[in-house]
Amino acid sequence: MSALAWQKSSYCAQGNSCVHVATDDGSVALTESGDPGGAILRTSPAAWAALIRAVKETRNRA
Repeated sequence: MSALAWQKSSYCAQGNSCVHVATDDGSVALTESGDPGGAILRTSPAAWAALIRAVKETRNRA
């Protein structure tokens, strides 16, 4: 398995409260900037897209 190419959230300010996202072998990997070598959550691209869609819809209603 190759090293993941992490991308930082575009809404992330300076600090350690950021979400990092990468893709690998057909899955989406998530970790936090405060401990990038720590826990990595993996999910399917479809589940990730559904989460992003739900967050955007909730934000648009607020």
